[in-house]
Amino acid sequence: MMSSILLAAQATVPNSGTTWNLTEAAIITGACILCLLIIPRTIRYPHVGPKMPLPFPSLFNNPSAATFLAAMSAGHLIGTGTVLGLTNLGII
Repeated sequence: MMSSILLAAQATVPNSGTTWNLTEAAIITGACILCLLIIPRTIRYPHVGPKMPLPFPSLFNNPSAATFLAAMSAGHLIGTGTVLGLTNLGII
């Protein structure tokens, strides 16, 4: 049997958007690309270490592997926050 505390908390939990669709994937992808365009220009040493074989190195400032991972991590954080915020507002 379920605890009565869990049943009471269930009614107060908002819909967290458990279904995954292409809109959310496009938002996170866009946030990652935006971060990949901005972050290599703001990091102090973006070219230290092995380079990432990106298709347009001058567009992305020819980042190293560490800079690429930092940009993708920041993009996922921003994209996830955006998706959760838009979901709570009822936009997506």
